[in-house]
Amino acid sequence: MNDLQFLRRRRSVPSRQLGEPGPGADQLRAMLAEAVRVPDHGKLAPWRFLAIRGEARHALGELLAARALERDPAAPAAAVDKDRQRFSHAPLVLVVVGRITPGQKVPAQEQLLSGGAVCFALLQAAQALGFGAQWLTGWAAYDPVVAARLGLQANETVLGFIHMGTPSGDVPERQRPDPDALLADWTP
Repeated sequence: MNDLQFLRRRRSVPSRQLGEPGPGADQLRAMLAEAVRVPDHGKLAPWRFLAIRGEARHALGELLAARALERDPAAPAAAVDKDRQRFSHAPLVLVVVGRITPGQKVPAQEQLLSGGAVCFALLQAAQALGFGAQWLTGWAAYDPVVAARLGLQANETVLGFIHMGTPSGDVPERQRPDPDALLADWTP
C-alpha cells in the first residue's frame, strides 16, 4: 500500500465501537513520538498529553455526569447517563492539551493549530498500528470545572479526547467533499 492509499483508508471509528486491546505502553510511546513531529513554529511544543485508562475512565465519566447535573439540574437521565458512559468504551483516551505560551512571536492560533495537527497525527498513528481511533470534544472539552479537575492551567485547553482501541467491526466510508469544488486559483 502506498502512502496515499494509507491516508485514503483513514476512518474515525466511533468510540462505542472501540474495545480491548488498546495500545500498550510501547505502542503509545511510538504514537506520541510520531505525533509530536507536526509543524511547531518556534519549537514551543504547545501541547501535552493525559492518558486516561482503566478505572480513571469511569471516574471521569462520573465527574461528567455530576457536572452535567450541576450545569442543568433538569437534564434528562438519558443525557446524564450518556455523559457517565462517555469514556467507558475505548480502553485508552488521550487528552490532547493545548498550551499557549504567551509573549511569543508565534500567535496563539498557530500554537493551537499545531495541537490540532497532533490530534490528527494521533489518529493516523493509531491506524498505522492497527487500532481504531476517534477525536472527540463535546461540552466537557470547554468546561472550566472539567478543565480544573483534569489539572489544566490557565493557559491550557482541551483540544481533543482521542479514543483508541481495537475496532469491533469495519467502519464504512462516508461521503467526502469534492476537492475540486473546494479549490480555486487566486489571481491578482
